[in-house]
Amino acid sequence: LSPVCLGSLRRAASINAEYMGVCKEAISLLEMMTAIETEQETENQVFLLKMSADYYRYLAEFKEDESNKENAEKFYKNALDLAMTELPETHPTRLGLALNYSVCCYEIMKKQELACQIAKEAFDSAIEKLDTLNDSSYKDSTLIMQLLRDNLTLWSVTENDEGLPTEK
Repeated sequence: LSPVCLGSLRRAASINAEYMGVCKEAISLLEMMTAIETEQETENQVFLLKMSADYYRYLAEFKEDESNKENAEKFYKNALDLAMTELPETHPTRLGLALNYSVCCYEIMKKQELACQIAKEAFDSAIEKLDTLNDSSYKDSTLIMQLLRDNLTLWSVTENDEGLPTEK
């Protein structure tokens, strides 16, 4: 290999290590915050669980490792279970969680049916309650709902292109 190629490989390895270190540090900080705030509001609990899952997802996207995928799924599931019982269907944190979890299922875990189910249930239940939105969260909630809808549309086209059955 040429000196330029070797230098590029070293830089890439350095960036990879730095990226993984940042993700692991963020996960550690989120775990500490979760442990400290035992009586925190439900929205904060859901948000911290979602953020932990997001960082495990970033690691899983970056480095093939089953434990990162499993941790991402575990944290997303725990956050979604809590959000579904405690947050309104139109709450931006709940919708953002459904969006990120469905993307993780589709792209990282290769569970396309589950991804579509999560996104569709979140979108449909939020649409039913759209009239309950207040002005402060209307913009955020409707934007996330549009992203959920866009993903469902994209995923159904992708499934059609690959000869897979589409969900209706």
